Amino acid sequence: MNSIIAIQPRAVTRRTLGKKRGPITRLMSPGDLGQQLKPFVFLDQFGFKSEPDQKGFGMHPHSGIATVTYMLGGEIVYEDTTGKSGLLPSGGVEWMSAGNGVWHDAQPAGSTAITGFQLWIALPAAQENGPANSVYLAASQVAQEGPAQVLLGRYGKAQSSIPSPAGMNYLAVHLKDGEHWRYTPPAGHTVGWLAGSQQRTPGRWRPDRCGRTGRFRRVGPAHRFRGERTDLLCVGIGDQASP
Repeated sequence: MNSIIAIQPRAVTRRTLGKKRGPITRLMSPGDLGQQLKPFVFLDQFGFKSEPDQKGFGMHPHSGIATVTYMLGGEIVYEDTTGKSGLLPSGGVEWMSAGNGVWHDAQPAGSTAITGFQLWIALPAAQENGPANSVYLAASQVAQEGPAQVLLGRYGKAQSSIPSPAGMNYLAVHLKDGEHWRYTPPAGHTVGWLAGSQQRTPGRWRPDRCGRTGRFRRVGPAHRFRGERTDLLCVGIGDQASP
């Protein structure tokens, strides 16, 4: 089980270990938790070894949504139809706002195992049919406050450079053994979830130990956590979007 512990008891409406399909563990989708957590609608944890017959994710389309890919380990070579291409290293973040349509591709680079999270976000109606845009950040370009990397939104004095819709924060929090972390959601943020992952050895994350993804019954005033061993806690908190 996930060893990130909530110090202050907090009612959770649902927990899941997800459904594993090959290299992907689906932690939430629009048909389950995503229905309750919109604008957060989809969450996968992926993990696979780089092998000669492993073709990565291949060129595939999206429209009307945004995806956020956070690399826990390994590197991928990316290309998208907005004209961008390059290398996304470990700790890097990809933001893809699909708008009225975009194709993108991600292939393993080198022999290191590839692990990470991909979150799908429902775009506001005004952006669903807008032009596609993408942002790729190296780990050094990701804003940070204490143990929290700010993938989207703001935490403390740190603000993500990604132009995501207002009203949501998405954080990746690395906690050492016994380390405490407290998060106070901004006013108006009424839905929240967390997902955890644990390292087996330094730099090697276990994709088959995705931790429990859960929806908070009540967001605020503060959430407190303590890490055991070496853990990653992904937290999404935001305004409830209309169905």
